[in-house]
Amino acid sequence: MTHRLSPAFSSLLKPPIFSISLQITRYRMASSQASVFGLKDPSLIKFQGLIGGKWVDAKDGAKIVVKNPASNQELGTVPEMGLAETKEAIDAAAKAFPTWSTTTAKERHDILMKMYALMQQHHDDLGRLITLENGKTLTEGKGENTYSSSFIEWYAEEAIRTYGEQIPSAFKNVRNVVIKQPVGVVSIMTPWNFPSAMITRKLGAALAAGCTTVIKPPPETPFSALALAELASRAGVPDGVINVVTTEKNVTVVGKEMCESPIVKKVTFTGSTPVAKLLAGMAASTLKKVSLEAGGNAPFIIFDDANIDEAVAAAIVCKFRSSGQTCVCANRIYVHSTVYAEFASRLAEKVAAFKIGDGLDEATTHGPLIHSRATQKVTRHVEDAVSKGAQVLVGGKVVEDTNFFQPTVLSDVPADALVNDEETFGPLAALVKFDTEDEVIKLANSTTFGLAGYFFSRDVGRAWRVAERLEVGMVAVNTGLISQATIPFGGIKESGLGREGGPHGIDEYMNEKLIVFGGL
Repeated sequence: MTHRLSPAFSSLLKPPIFSISLQITRYRMASSQASVFGLKDPSLIKFQGLIGGKWVDAKDGAKIVVKNPASNQELGTVPEMGLAETKEAIDAAAKAFPTWSTTTAKERHDILMKMYALMQQHHDDLGRLITLENGKTLTEGKGENTYSSSFIEWYAEEAIRTYGEQIPSAFKNVRNVVIKQPVGVVSIMTPWNFPSAMITRKLGAALAAGCTTVIKPPPETPFSALALAELASRAGVPDGVINVVTTEKNVTVVGKEMCESPIVKKVTFTGSTPVAKLLAGMAASTLKKVSLEAGGNAPFIIFDDANIDEAVAAAIVCKFRSSGQTCVCANRIYVHSTVYAEFASRLAEKVAAFKIGDGLDEATTHGPLIHSRATQKVTRHVEDAVSKGAQVLVGGKVVEDTNFFQPTVLSDVPADALVNDEETFGPLAALVKFDTEDEVIKLANSTTFGLAGYFFSRDVGRAWRVAERLEVGMVAVNTGLISQATIPFGGIKESGLGREGGPHGIDEYMNEKLIVFGGL
């Protein structure tokens, strides 16, 4: 007998015409928006959040407009998500945790290495994407992708080295064993200055440890985070292991849920100290593990025996990289009085040759600041210093109606200038004169921050003394660069808690468990 389906039932087997039309419309809109980026692989551009393996919009349809800071032109939109979407993302991460946490370390290693390979394969696109949404030069954008992918590679190898230990017992019939297990669902909140690397430094460790994640990228630069999530999926990271919630106006309620939800077991954040304190307080409500990389106010010291050529070159890299928008930038440059004039003139000469412009322009050496609030802060620091007697050697002005600020060098900056108390986060080199080692150590340590410190000297004894006396988590001697995947990155005082990267960075995402065997 032939069974015929009723017309009503048959209609259920056909996709609704409206649904197909809506999907086609969304695809065309996304394709049109993606063309703005000019990527070789436009499918890396995502205009939706990611929850439980599905690309989704905000429930109320609200959007965040993302602009290129160099032109202030719209790049595209991402969802303005809120509390409901955040809870769904946390639930999705919790659902994925039992399976992901029980994969072998070798399995996680292999998936992360595939992700690393994909980041290398799409190097040009990912670098361009960073430049478009952040503004840094294309050279710096590609450099960030190299740096970012190094964390995925590093933690892939660390996944298979999460060793436990056996502890001798005082009792003959007892054995003590310590194992390490993933902590659980991790909330990841990151800044805009390194749209990719600040995510992989946390995500790589979390995935390698066996944790699942909810990522809240900054509203200024969400596309790099979404591209990383896409590549992770292609590499074989299962649905729900990585979730991405985009928000701007709802950041307070989203951040609160990511910190206070009892499902979340770890919070990791990079950003300002005031926000770090708020998040730490929220996370304390359930005694979560936290890793906080907060503000900096790095001293950069040039002693009288320094190699001036090397010190100038390092100061340029350390102060003006990413137009001064890095947490480990030299913020206070202390120069010994006997070499002050030479250092100041050489630095000003180099800075005067900089060319600001669109990061995609090959002639550009330095891009814009992220938004007008950033240029306003640099302006305030310059005007304050000048009002107190500082001299402008080069630069000193914002380019009208843009996010560009002229790379600036100030001399004769007094100790009580605002720039010495606040992190500028812009292309301003403020030079302060000193005479003795004790004097400059006191000046360098006269801050509530303690992230990084730099100094130049060819005296081995002084190198040891100063390195030990500087109240910071990281010291660079005769170099202007610190950041590497292989080092424990982090600060002391009000610059944060915990360490990221290095041989123990993965431990921030694991719990130690003691197992005592008796009756043996």
